[in-house]
Amino acid sequence: MLNSLSHGVKISITRSITTAFEQYMAKIMWDEESYHPQDFMKEWQRYIQQNASWFNQVPDDMKLDPRFHEDLAQKINEVVDKIFSEEPTPDQIKTIDSLQKELGTNYDFSCKAEARFYIDFLTNSIKKKPNS
Repeated sequence: MLNSLSHGVKISITRSITTAFEQYMAKIMWDEESYHPQDFMKEWQRYIQQNASWFNQVPDDMKLDPRFHEDLAQKINEVVDKIFSEEPTPDQIKTIDSLQKELGTNYDFSCKAEARFYIDFLTNSIKKKPNS
């Protein structure tokens, strides 16, 4: 059913999954043991209802169709798999190593999105650090 939607709507759906997933993972500090699929789905549903323009472009009868939900579930799995499979860049690794050395931390990260999170998190930690 997703294939019957316009290219722009399909791209918007993918972006909304990516954004909601990364926001959810940031909330749990990318702790995979804290990850609960049902919590992520609630987060994504909230995100699409409040922020995603594509949601209003999908006909209501399609939104109610179980095949549409099966397609969405498959798309979500594909997007999440892709996020986890994108390795951090050498620049990200170098930046995180430098930030962690400065802060004395040792966070593990395994994908590009998680690396982006830790760069932001560690940079903000340095900004908040009192000058000693």
